[in-house]
Amino acid sequence: MQALYIASTGMAAQERNVEVISNNIANMRTTGYKRQRVEFQDLLYQQLARAGAQTSDQGTKSPVGVEIGSGVKTAATPRIMTQGTVTPTENDLDVAVSGEGYFAVALPDGRTGYTRDGSFDRDSSGQLVNVNGYAVQPGITIPDTANQVSISADGIVQAYIGNATTPTQLGQLQLYRFANKQGLEAVGDNNFVETAASGAAQAGTPNTDGMGKVMQGYLEEANVNSVTEIADLIAAQRAYEMNARVVTGADEMLQSVSQMR
Repeated sequence: MQALYIASTGMAAQERNVEVISNNIANMRTTGYKRQRVEFQDLLYQQLARAGAQTSDQGTKSPVGVEIGSGVKTAATPRIMTQGTVTPTENDLDVAVSGEGYFAVALPDGRTGYTRDGSFDRDSSGQLVNVNGYAVQPGITIPDTANQVSISADGIVQAYIGNATTPTQLGQLQLYRFANKQGLEAVGDNNFVETAASGAAQAGTPNTDGMGKVMQGYLEEANVNSVTEIADLIAAQRAYEMNARVVTGADEMLQSVSQMR
């Protein structure tokens, strides 16, 4: 009774689907979060009769075959890297990317993390860091005496130092992009790291050569649509229930066979 195994693969696949959907919903308010979707593939087939097999001595051939599938599997959970809604925060060190590109931060393990979360602040030494204290790359230090900090669309950070009447340039934010954004590996804390699938990070100046522009005083919201996620959740639940019914039906058939005299 292969139906038991086939239906169980369907239940397992829909369970994974619900896990991904629940993670999307849980991160609806996570800055810069990119939602995921589940892609499925059918499993190997048992060939009981091949299409094109000879059916008579006169050379006639079967136009179709008999193939019995063995279920479904989760093939991938790609991220949808579309732009999220950009909302104002009234915080001078909050920055959002409108368009292509990621900010870079120095991770504690020596790797570089790439993020769309631009909720930055200053640490005890004045260095620009994210909420975890990871330094934004390239390093930018804002002195204690700095005031009226401004960040232009092309990432230039300026401030008035002390009683100066002209602004001083403190550095420039860089953005990074990848040949295959979906190949990035999520490592938590709103960070991604490059992989062989994503390709190497390509640095660029904001607002030039196709890079997005930097928006001071804004943050990018998650690109999760609550209505779509709930609809997907209901569809996954229904698919799970149908597979569970197949398991129940196959079990009843087996019981009928075992009770035959």
